[in-house]
Amino acid sequence: MKKSVTILLAVLMVLSFAACASGNEPAGTPSETETESLQPSETMNGAADSTSAEPNQEPAGSPKESQEPTGSKILVAYFSATNNTEGVAQKLADGLGADLYEITPEQPYTDADLDYGNSGSRSSVEMDDPSARPAISGSVENMAQYDVVFIGYPIWWGEAPRIMSTFIESYDFSGKTLAAFCTSASSGFGNSDSALRSAASGAVWLTGHRFSAGANSDEVMEWANGLEIS
Repeated sequence: MKKSVTILLAVLMVLSFAACASGNEPAGTPSETETESLQPSETMNGAADSTSAEPNQEPAGSPKESQEPTGSKILVAYFSATNNTEGVAQKLADGLGADLYEITPEQPYTDADLDYGNSGSRSSVEMDDPSARPAISGSVENMAQYDVVFIGYPIWWGEAPRIMSTFIESYDFSGKTLAAFCTSASSGFGNSDSALRSAASGAVWLTGHRFSAGANSDEVMEWANGLEIS
């Protein structure tokens, strides 16, 4: 009898140890099935599924929906017999990021040519003749590329020098935006650009301005910015 009880107890102890061994797995260790469910798929980690791109992700190389406007291409063309207009033109071109072109006479003006007190001087004779067209050396390489053209000159007898008419009549300004500026010691802008407007009637002309020879960049850009050119 004692022997049977001892055997029974031994069997119960073996069964008890087996049960404990199967139920005491370390805490937090997933089972084999759980481990598979936690494996990230290729789509989740971005490895292979090209049809499952992230939301709002644009394909490489695609253009943006909104881009910065390119703006207008601007030229500042000027004639400066005594370098006064040149200084204003350079300030204007620098401030606008524009190209700069000097209107150079084929026959340069000498001091004697610019003697306004002499009715026989070259400048006096030209200004007495509305049909005078002094020749220009060179030309703008590609005028068609410019949307806006600023035209600068000194005031001669209240008008733009005749060489400016030569320049205007040498190109087609149809559809372009033009604005004239001048330099003088005392004369105002007046109607100094009237002949130029008539020669380029197909252009959109903005209000011109007169500057002194010593005009600073702030003064020049105040006028240019006030024109509200795009």
